[in-house]
Amino acid sequence: MSCGHRVSAVQRGLAAVPGVEEVLEVSFERGEARLRGAAPLERLRAAVEPEDYRVIVPG
Repeated sequence: MSCGHRVSAVQRGLAAVPGVEEVLEVSFERGEARLRGAAPLERLRAAVEPEDYRVIVPG
């Protein structure tokens, strides 16, 4: 799968999680995504881990 396809898959996965208001950015190079909203961490993890992304909450 190309980088663009993986980014699109992560965007779609995150956008489908209840509570996600907007996917602001997905960066394959940095392996991160930024979003706005309030969604359960386990649902976010389930949406991105198949694409080799992980959920980290900034503290």
